[in-house]
Amino acid sequence: MLLNNLMILLAMMFLLWLISLVRRDVSIIDPVWGVGFVVIAWATCIQNWPVSGRMLLVTSLVTIWGIRLWGYLFWRGIGEPEDSRYAAMRDKHDDRFWWVSLITVFGLQAFLLWLIAFPIQYTAASAEATSLGWLDAVGVLLWLVGFFFESVGDWQLARFRGNPDNRGKVLDSGLWRYTRHPNYFGDFCVWWGFYLLSIGAGAGWTIFSPLVMSILLMKISGVTLLEKNISERRPEYSSYKARTSSFFPWRPKNNNC
Repeated sequence: MLLNNLMILLAMMFLLWLISLVRRDVSIIDPVWGVGFVVIAWATCIQNWPVSGRMLLVTSLVTIWGIRLWGYLFWRGIGEPEDSRYAAMRDKHDDRFWWVSLITVFGLQAFLLWLIAFPIQYTAASAEATSLGWLDAVGVLLWLVGFFFESVGDWQLARFRGNPDNRGKVLDSGLWRYTRHPNYFGDFCVWWGFYLLSIGAGAGWTIFSPLVMSILLMKISGVTLLEKNISERRPEYSSYKARTSSFFPWRPKNNNC
């Protein structure tokens, strides 16, 4: 099952890579991140049918989360040029970029997606599944909190960016008043929720999955990468950064909440 799922992801990413060569736009991979987990969840169900009620619950939550994320990122990218991260890579590697992008972007994301999805995959395959209990309820509650922060945070940001008067300004209201990255915090909660749901299926050992996602969100591709040069583009961000929690929601330091 694991090997089959990896092959499915690699095939999906290879096809997407071919499309990116034609379009000269690697950014098309970003919306597919969420869809990849949906594909893995359903592929896992098909290979292990009939599955437990817990797996059906997990697959439903993955589908809701993944389709929403795909829709938002797809909508945000309409009419936009290639993301600056990929454009910089293209300039750096020049004629080698076609194969460098295959390995370091599409191949790497396929592997990370497969690795992070281990709790989902083992929830379906495990023979140790128990009936739903209190830990599953906590997992669903954590998922709901995460989905709220992620979806509402994205909606607030989209509405803010949609106002031309806000060009160059910093969103510091709504959820963004209490954390500089409500969408990343939401993603963090979603994946820890999936992990809690997997424990009842005997997949507690897959804790590396939410840990890897947490590191990506807080230290690599999330907060750290986004804030690398944002103060140069938005002068107000330094002040916002000084008073607002970077990740976990908390009262602003001025205490005017």
